[in-house]
Amino acid sequence: MAIERMKLMKISGALEQLPAVSEALCESESFQPDAAAKYISSSMGFLPFADENPYTQKLATLTDFAASLGFPLEVQAASVAATDDADDAYIRAVEARAAELLETRRILTEQKEVCEDGIRKYSHFTGLDLDLDGISACEFVKVRFGHMPKESAERLQTVFKDYPYLLFCPCSEDKTDYWGVYFAPVDRLDEVDGIFAFLLFEPFSVPGAAGTVDEVLAEIRKSIAILDGQLSENKDQLRALWKEEQAHCNQLYTGLLRKDAIFSLRSYALHNERSFMLVGFVPESRVHKVAARLDVLEGVSTEVGEPPKSDKVSVPVEYKKRGPLYRALVAPYRYYIEMYGSPGRSDVDVTPFVAFTYTILFGIMFGDLGQGLVVSLAGLLMWKLKKMELGKILIPCGLSSVVFGFLFGSVFGFEDLLDPVYHAMGLPGKPFSVMDSINTVLLIAIGIGVVLMVAAMLIHVYASLKRKQVGEALFSQNGVAGIVLYLMGVNLASGFMGGPAPVPTGLCAALLGVSAVLVYIKEIPIGLIDRHPDWKPDSIGDFLLQNFFELIEYLLSYLSNTLSFLRVGAYVLVHAGMMMVVFSLAGESENLFVIVLGNILVIVLEGLLTGIQVLRLEYYEMFSRFYEGDGVPFTPISLKKIQKHSN
Repeated sequence: MAIERMKLMKISGALEQLPAVSEALCESESFQPDAAAKYISSSMGFLPFADENPYTQKLATLTDFAASLGFPLEVQAASVAATDDADDAYIRAVEARAAELLETRRILTEQKEVCEDGIRKYSHFTGLDLDLDGISACEFVKVRFGHMPKESAERLQTVFKDYPYLLFCPCSEDKTDYWGVYFAPVDRLDEVDGIFAFLLFEPFSVPGAAGTVDEVLAEIRKSIAILDGQLSENKDQLRALWKEEQAHCNQLYTGLLRKDAIFSLRSYALHNERSFMLVGFVPESRVHKVAARLDVLEGVSTEVGEPPKSDKVSVPVEYKKRGPLYRALVAPYRYYIEMYGSPGRSDVDVTPFVAFTYTILFGIMFGDLGQGLVVSLAGLLMWKLKKMELGKILIPCGLSSVVFGFLFGSVFGFEDLLDPVYHAMGLPGKPFSVMDSINTVLLIAIGIGVVLMVAAMLIHVYASLKRKQVGEALFSQNGVAGIVLYLMGVNLASGFMGGPAPVPTGLCAALLGVSAVLVYIKEIPIGLIDRHPDWKPDSIGDFLLQNFFELIEYLLSYLSNTLSFLRVGAYVLVHAGMMMVVFSLAGESENLFVIVLGNILVIVLEGLLTGIQVLRLEYYEMFSRFYEGDGVPFTPISLKKIQKHSN
């Protein structure tokens, strides 16, 4: 299916051409480098580059500078054409200009924090109408600021009421504590401090000041106002500096990103005194485009071939470019596929299968014309306003719910609202009444499960043939033998339950037995046909016993996976049942508020659960039969992607 084939491109040339080659590859946005040491023997005399990237620190410095001003850097169409020394000189100069302003901002901010801390501390003692400087200057009396629990204050008035040296003056209170001061003679200070410590008094240091508490607070607030004005002026100066330097900084940032990307390719390359070697992956459809950029460089040669089949080499995977309709309706479902794992180099693109099955199953399980429209509208808003990938999936899912809601005759839970439409179409009523056909709903759900299980196994057969694993395609539990075993089991179960059994019992039993035996001994024919080195079992007894239990596991998985699709029918019934509850609560008068609130709850709750359950069916009942998901996504070196990663 639509997975791009990758080619391995080896590039060699004169050492002085490496920067030009790197720049051409970066601009092509079609080359993903890989370590050249994996493909070139060390006996050829090539060594890796040991020099450090000089642009990484410059980028970090420039980015930190912009971040300190509170402005983001942006990639521009053009960059500054300057030498490295000129870049360094400019960064040092503009950083020095900003450093003075930033230091002023730091000092002003610290002073404001000190003032705010003073307000926070003094505000507890606004009831104290004494000169603070005079209190602290007392020679024979000391004062302590702090707070203690209200229970302790009550004990102070009872237990210690006759003690002559205790004087506590409450100034304010909160839910649990009194805030205030106590006074004590200097010669009794330790004794008084001990009593208040026993009463859980927590001392609270306040900054020294002259005047009453109210006067001090007024002066602090004046200072904060002055500091706010100075900070605002400082902010304007920083904004003016950025406005003056923004264009040059962005151009320099663009140029440094390009230089950094070009230089970073050296870490993948090998070299000797005269030449270099660079290796990477290029999509087959873009090989000529990349080669054309390199052919114009003198002394540079390219060699294109197939990637080696080795565990040491991870070949990246990229989806082929498709039309706008495919991108709108199918491509969004890659979000779910990549959650499970990227496709491997020999996997098939299952996006169309997932898009079709997920949309149909969601529509069946959430079949309501009105609520489906709401889901589609919600998905559209999620995508347009928040750029959420899930929004693009909800749009077709909601439309699918609209279709099945029309078949079920449900519009926001109203079951008879579409009757005039059906009569106009010549139908006696709704095509399918859910609550009148419960058994039919569950049987159809099982039938859907059988069809999708067989489809998943057919995809496995196709993927195995694509990987040239003929034995796997024929004899595995998800191959041809597995399909026959599963379908014959379904045929027998259907006949036993009184349902249709297209295959006669005798033939069915014979096919069931043969397919079971083939799946039972599958390791031997698969190993022989696909040329596995360890196909021959070490012990016949262990082989037979182990495969017996594996066969039982396969049969149980066929059964459990099929029955798991009962949730499709169950959700159809649950949806109808929940709306019946809503209308029961609304009463005969059909209270509009209850109906609207009930619909909102059903849309949110059941919509979420339906999405999760359908995804579970995709992952566990279908993906596990044909999809490996062990691939690596194709990430070519690109200025745009490096800029996005830097931000």
